[in-house]
Order: sequence, then C-alpha cells, then structure tokens
Amino acid sequence: MKVLVVDDHTLIRAALHAVLKQLKREAVIFEASSGREAMHIVEEHPDISLILLDINLPDRDGFSVLCELRDRYARTAVVILSSSDDQDTVRRAFKFGALGFIPKTTEREVMLKAIELVFSGGVYIPLEILEKTAGPRHANKPMAPDSLKGLGLTDRQIEVLALLMKGKSNKVIARMLNMAVPTVKNHITVVLKALGVATRTEAIIKVGKMGWEWPKSGS
Repeated sequence: MKVLVVDDHTLIRAALHAVLKQLKREAVIFEASSGREAMHIVEEHPDISLILLDINLPDRDGFSVLCELRDRYARTAVVILSSSDDQDTVRRAFKFGALGFIPKTTEREVMLKAIELVFSGGVYIPLEILEKTAGPRHANKPMAPDSLKGLGLTDRQIEVLALLMKGKSNKVIARMLNMAVPTVKNHITVVLKALGVATRTEAIIKVGKMGWEWPKSGS
C-alpha cells in the first residue's frame, strides 16, 4: 500500500508519517511539500491508495490539487488536512471529492481512527463539524427516527443511514446488518433519494443539519 502526505511543514509530515506507520506498518509513504511535487509523485506512482492533502500549499491552492486528483486519479482516496474547520471549507472539500476531512488539531488517536476508516472504504467527518451544522433550533431537540420515517424510510433504511453516518463502508454495513452488499446499495439509493442528495457525504451532512442525533460509537 502506498500513501502520499502533502504538507509544506516538515514536522507535520513527520507526525503523519509516524501515524501511518503505526496504522499500516507495511505502507510505503511518500512526502511532498508542494502541489507540483505531489502531482509529480502521483504521476510516477499512480497506484497510490491514499493522499493526505493540506489545503494551504505554497505554490497552489489545495482545492485545485484535489480537483486535479479527482479528474485524473478518481480511484485514489483523498483526505483533506486543514488548520481551519469552517463550514465553507468543509463543504468545498467534500464537494470536490474528498473522502475525509481532518482538522490539524485532531488528537493522534482520533486521527488514527479517521485514517483507518477511510482505508476501509468509509467517509470521515468529525463529529464536532456535524454538530456545528445543526443550528441552534436543533440544539435541545434532536430529530427522532420517526421524522426520518416521514421521509418514507423504513426501519431498515434508517439503520443503514445510522451506519452510513458513522462512515461505514457498504461491506461493513452488510456484515453488521446481516444483508447482502447489493441490498445495502439499494437501501442507500433510496436514502439518498429521500434526502434529495446525490452522495453519501451529502447525506451525512444533511442529516446532521436536520438535527438527528449522531449514532453512538460501537457495533
């Protein structure tokens, strides 16, 4: 497995290198300090599985690098690293195809779990970011599952959505709910249509805005 860390700060690259080695000892890790250097490495190693990409690079905007990566290397997972977690930055990251958003203030153990989630095919959105999207009118009155039924979702589809909100991949959802992967895909298609969104990430963010309680961690 090959991973690319893109950040212009040597200490941050070193810290991420250590985190990745702790998670995947066998991983081959490349480092880049600029957008140009990053694209050059990806051109030489198109089989890179994961890219951790800082959005503040010295030579170009990180979002433009993300867009180029999505256009040219659609199968490569990209996780955004940022010193900012404002809603506009988060929305842009997922709009342009990121599979995760990790604030640089994230604690090491949380970062490990976030990267592991993306490695397994999931999507990582920090809980605190979802909580920010739920406005004050939802602060003391989270939406109940019955409200989701009002959108036409069944109990099973709500269970799938709950696991989707945790960033679980289709295979993991299928295993946890004891159903076939194609069935999970069908449920997700219905959920996306009911919510009026096109992607899993948009569904996660929209449900967070609607005020549904974040599913507790665990099985």
